[in-house]
Amino acid sequence: MYHHSGSVAQQAAGSATGILDPRGTDHAEAMLYQRCNWCGTATYHRLLCPVCQGSELRTERSEGVGTVRHSTVLHRNTPAARNVSLIEMAEGFVVRGRVMGPPIGIHSGDRVRLSTAKDPVRGEPVFQLVDEPFRAWT
Repeated sequence: MYHHSGSVAQQAAGSATGILDPRGTDHAEAMLYQRCNWCGTATYHRLLCPVCQGSELRTERSEGVGTVRHSTVLHRNTPAARNVSLIEMAEGFVVRGRVMGPPIGIHSGDRVRLSTAKDPVRGEPVFQLVDEPFRAWT
């Protein structure tokens, strides 16, 4: 059944392409991802499995927790410095997004949780730090 609510881009993307689902639990957004029916690989925003090239991907809901694998501070084409991070989610897929907080304070290994917001310009997921990491300054 097709309905006319939402933008054309959201309808074209569909629920199987790894988007934020506003119908998540407790009124928070949920991140949807795909898992290959053949090999079990979790992936985000793909049409084919990156491991076996299978096209039978089922949509699942992420718990929204992950670990920063890489973070870069960008200064150009933006009024203020911002970070772009690669987040490895607990389910095993990697997603590009932004972590809230001072860009220089985001480091590999930091634990993050999906925020209820998303980047209004880029449409990428936005995360927040789960806990302030202890760093020894020497």
